[in-house]
Amino acid sequence: MIRQGPPPTTLIVEGGVRLEGRVQVEGNKNAALPLLAACLLTDEWCELRNMPDIRDVATMAGVLEGLGAEVEGVGSDRVRVRALDVRSEEPDPAGVGRLRGSVLLAAPILARRGRVQMGEPGGDFAGRRGFDVHLAALRALGVREVEGPGRQLEAPEGLRGASFYLEEASVTGTETALLAAAGAEGVSEIRHAACEPHVVELCGFLRRMGVEVEGAGTPTLRVAGSRRREGAAWTLSGDFVEAGSWAAVAAMTGGTVEIQGARDVDLEPITAVLRRLGVALRQGGDRLLVEPSRLHAARRITTAPWPGFPSDMVSLTTVLATAAEGATLVHDWMYELRLFSLEQLIGMGADMFLCDPHRVIVTGPGRLRGRDLDARDIRSGMALIAAALSASGESRITPLETVQRGYSDLPAKLRSLGAMVDVRTASA
Repeated sequence: MIRQGPPPTTLIVEGGVRLEGRVQVEGNKNAALPLLAACLLTDEWCELRNMPDIRDVATMAGVLEGLGAEVEGVGSDRVRVRALDVRSEEPDPAGVGRLRGSVLLAAPILARRGRVQMGEPGGDFAGRRGFDVHLAALRALGVREVEGPGRQLEAPEGLRGASFYLEEASVTGTETALLAAAGAEGVSEIRHAACEPHVVELCGFLRRMGVEVEGAGTPTLRVAGSRRREGAAWTLSGDFVEAGSWAAVAAMTGGTVEIQGARDVDLEPITAVLRRLGVALRQGGDRLLVEPSRLHAARRITTAPWPGFPSDMVSLTTVLATAAEGATLVHDWMYELRLFSLEQLIGMGADMFLCDPHRVIVTGPGRLRGRDLDARDIRSGMALIAAALSASGESRITPLETVQRGYSDLPAKLRSLGAMVDVRTASA
């Protein structure tokens, strides 16, 4: 059964308040979903610690329950899963349609049942991130498509180890390949694999389950599948994108904010760019301190596969550039920019020139004005909240629950830093 969330809500922000204080980030959202999917590979109990209390985790937990798994602790930082029996080959279409990470369920269901029927994964801008990389990896491991409603896949002879190249170093594509290889007989080699910290975490969790995985953090992964996969426990690392988001929010408001819980080595690709924008930072261990900063243009900011600058931080960095002295070119060559959020920033008074769907020139500093804002995806929604916090006047960001898919307890955390925010339901 899919857990139903609260009715649509609006975050009302009174801008112009300097944020001060301390904020703790939770476990990495981008690790939580693949680890939950991996729990389907075994019929024993698995325990995931430092889990983020976010809507995406609750949705994935509901989909797992619909498949027959027992799930305990949703809403806490310790979630337990046991898939003693995977009784369905079709994950609940409603949950799948709300969650892009649901694509990760295909491989473990194939490993357990030999067949899967998947609806179209939802989430943010699903059309920009297709199924092709996932399907190519599954085909290499013995999966074939079957005609019928939805996307039906089967492995009539079981998943078989294989050596293959991923045309794109896709994070979720690599995770699908890993999950399928873990459930296959024989040895697999995955080349041109993604190297992000959350992929490394999945490798570590699979090793705890008894799967031999070599090369974690490199473009070549070697996986020796295992017939018997054991229950395992894993503690998630802190969410470095959440930490980078709070750093951008602090810099936009000119405040002093201490961010705890994310490893400095994971934050390096983000903090390197923030420093180029003039953000005053101090780091040590899992502590990041943002101090009042004089922002200046960074000339050019370009995304890249890990350990390059992550696409998840593009929207927040673009907002920061509106407050920086001079012109900055922001270039996301991997995905199209969130054009609707750029239009809204222009409506707030930002000076932006859209070169093409992948590049925008931002000239600052600008004086942003509050307005009604559409939070259509997680990261750009958080970026619009950052803009609203620095703007003059009131802004209304709707729907807040979209942003809360990736940022837990957001209004309370903002209030703890001194932000003047309120939450109202659609019926209020």
